[in-house]
Amino acid sequence: MPTIDVLNETGKKTGSRELATEVFEAPVNVPLMHQVVVAGMAKLRAGTHKVKTRGDVRGGGKKPWRQKGTGRARQGSIRAPQWAGGGVAHGPVVRDHNQRINKKMRRGALRSALTDANMGGKLAVIDALSFEEPKTKRAVEILDALKVEGRILLVLAQPTDTCTSVFPTRAASGPTTSCSPIASW
Repeated sequence: MPTIDVLNETGKKTGSRELATEVFEAPVNVPLMHQVVVAGMAKLRAGTHKVKTRGDVRGGGKKPWRQKGTGRARQGSIRAPQWAGGGVAHGPVVRDHNQRINKKMRRGALRSALTDANMGGKLAVIDALSFEEPKTKRAVEILDALKVEGRILLVLAQPTDTCTSVFPTRAASGPTTSCSPIASW
């Protein structure tokens, strides 16, 4: 069974904890993780982009000139795509960008990510987080003591207001952080 060191707020080891083998020693499936991340990003898209086609543009109901006898190319409407002020051919339309991801796939991607983070030494377990008052300065000190770098995800056992008030999305002097209760996973 894999183990991880449990640290206190100053970054000193206070013990160790065994991790679940099925979660932290799962095979790392990079394509599956990529697919789940792409689906998550696609779900955030509004999909409200749209342009007007030749049928949506105002005007153009009358044929600009007769079909034959003028020597010019035949035209049916001044709102056709080849005309200035005409509609757009094959442009974007309002649509839903969501991609369906099965529960097993989502869980497999999470297992892969946790296994990869554990193997890379990117996980840190803290015995307790306590704040006398919500101060970002104190939160940055704790993160510096833990020697964590880059993007940081705090996973809490239960939801709390302290996390959102103390660990903002981007502290002026600290790294990018995000908080999530473990129940949402």
